[in-house]
Amino acid sequence: MKTTFMANAQNIQRKWYLIDAEGQTVGRLAAEVAKILRGKNKPTYTPHVDTGDYVVVINADKVKFTGKKLTDKFYFRHSGYPGGTTFTAAGKMLQRFPERVLEHAVKGMLPKNRLGAQMYRKLNVYAGAEHPHAAQKPEKIELNIR
Repeated sequence: MKTTFMANAQNIQRKWYLIDAEGQTVGRLAAEVAKILRGKNKPTYTPHVDTGDYVVVINADKVKFTGKKLTDKFYFRHSGYPGGTTFTAAGKMLQRFPERVLEHAVKGMLPKNRLGAQMYRKLNVYAGAEHPHAAQKPEKIELNIR
């Protein structure tokens, strides 16, 4: 009798991946990163278990938006106080906080529960080419999503 494989905490093998975001489109890159964080690139994917890998994204300040999104797309924040809404254009957000642009896009593609929060913690985004995760020996992967 064959049984269906279900991953659990004891049999998950996690790897570290390095992705260069230079010249990549934000949404397409975020979709691929979210897929790796969820573990959907593995044959042992189990929906209710975090089987994903760690992802380090470098050069987040060199990502692209298509069309007129740099001026027409806005990010919304609220301070919690009356009248505390803030709208920031994507172009300005990319200049001031380039990491947040990609983090926001990836977070929106993960599940909206504790499992999604656990997956999101495995994402590390850096604006430049330097990152402090050399000790983990991340494997560089090329994404053909241009």
